[in-house]
Amino acid sequence: MDPPGITPIFLALTAGRPAKVQRRMALQAVAVAFGVIAVFGLLGQQILDYLHVSVPALMIAGGLLLLLIALDLLTGKTDEPTQTKDVNVALVPLGMPLLAGPGAIVSVILAVQDADGAGGQVAVWSAILAMHLVLWLAMRYSLLIIRVIKDGGVVLVTRLAGMMLSAIAVQQIINGVTQVVQNA
Repeated sequence: MDPPGITPIFLALTAGRPAKVQRRMALQAVAVAFGVIAVFGLLGQQILDYLHVSVPALMIAGGLLLLLIALDLLTGKTDEPTQTKDVNVALVPLGMPLLAGPGAIVSVILAVQDADGAGGQVAVWSAILAMHLVLWLAMRYSLLIIRVIKDGGVVLVTRLAGMMLSAIAVQQIINGVTQVVQNA
């Protein structure tokens, strides 16, 4: 989870919406991410075992999904088809997989498993709550940036976000493939 890194992506995906809607989307995205992270923190390994999905497979799939989103941002394909015009980007892709992506999910599963005793569990869950608060603050106050950079800046930020997101996606795919090769 990367609060400074999510800012340009949040601005790009919510551009053109009223400030009130953008603030609500920031809160919704963080709530969705927290819900996903909490579920995987509590039941993650059981879910993956039940589905017969390995951690590297989750990383590769998440990387491919992020790459598709990044390519849309890079190429300027922000015009949504009419049937999905009212889709809430706070849920997908912001809440999941950008905030609560494969890397965050795997990290939480491992942190919860490795936490020693009640004190360790409290520390892990406190860190999870603190991270989500920081994410919300970063997105909430990134709206001030829009007032300064105007429409031309939003296009620039959108392309920059697409480039950064594509690099993150490719790195996730590489990490997943590397783990598959090491485990073979």
